[in-house]
Amino acid sequence: MIFRQLFDRDSSTYTYLLADEDTREALLIDPVRDQLERDGQLLEELGLTLRWTLETHVHADHIAGSGVLRQRLGSRSVMSVHAGAECADVMVEDGEVIELGGVRIEARLTPGHTDGCASYVVHDAAMVFTGDALLIRGCGRTDFQQGSSETLYRSVTEKLFSLPEHYAVYPGHDYRGRTVSSIGEEKAYNPRLGRERPLEEFVAIMASLKLAPPAKIDEAVPANLACGMPQASEALPERGWAPLERRDGVAEVSASWTKAHVGEFRLVDVRSAEEFAEGHLEGAELVPLDTLEDASVSWDREAPIVVMCRSGKRSGRAAVLLEGNGFRRVASMAGGMLALEPASCG
Repeated sequence: MIFRQLFDRDSSTYTYLLADEDTREALLIDPVRDQLERDGQLLEELGLTLRWTLETHVHADHIAGSGVLRQRLGSRSVMSVHAGAECADVMVEDGEVIELGGVRIEARLTPGHTDGCASYVVHDAAMVFTGDALLIRGCGRTDFQQGSSETLYRSVTEKLFSLPEHYAVYPGHDYRGRTVSSIGEEKAYNPRLGRERPLEEFVAIMASLKLAPPAKIDEAVPANLACGMPQASEALPERGWAPLERRDGVAEVSASWTKAHVGEFRLVDVRSAEEFAEGHLEGAELVPLDTLEDASVSWDREAPIVVMCRSGKRSGRAAVLLEGNGFRRVASMAGGMLALEPASCG
């Protein structure tokens, strides 16, 4: 079995790629819409065909990519029968099995963080993908979106802690740089649920957390009930026109790629006129950052644009501004002028 663990820094979300080595069929667990270019590129590089997308729940901290992947690649989306998302192609019951070539993935419904939480178990590989139900040394919160501490406790202790202790635990998030745990570790060291902590103590711990609501909950939950598909008024940025990477919410292309492909896109330098006069990349047009919004009103929103500056910071802000104004093919040149050799500048 082919396996990759991928990470979205903006939401600290893990996406998992699993594939059958013989049939080259693949699935993604919890794909993030902002990372579809990365995921699509990896599928292409590994020679894989995406068959399934599995959602562990209706997310409140990021927009899922399953709907767009279905539209672009023909994959089928899977969610719990209790998720409330009618957009899913398959609504799994507890114990149902998804087949991926010779790989079998068992769905175990693990509500409590939300009604629609599901974990996915690959017994042959001794792996379980727990979403937000069980995190490394923690668990999902239970104070919104149908949350129930009592239900989550039963889900973890009965559906997850009943697995063999050597099974690897791959969570939906981690905020401290940890990538994997095990059932045995969590039973021994999880401060909320481990060491056979009684239900009453767990409920008290969860009630005392007093967490702020997720920053994107008002946007993410409605979008994810529609499998992350953009609404008619929402222009989804296109990621396939250039070899993009997304860092801290900004789509970027390398300086070397930009230099090699000048003329294939609109190259916009957002530095000051003085900086531009001291040296610039041939083919660039000067549009200082504080004038960009007004200057771009008449630009073609379908035409590709690369924005650049001295170090990449101002161009990052420019790329976000342009995307927010409906431009679908925008990237910031990573590293800015500092990433180019002096001979590259006019």
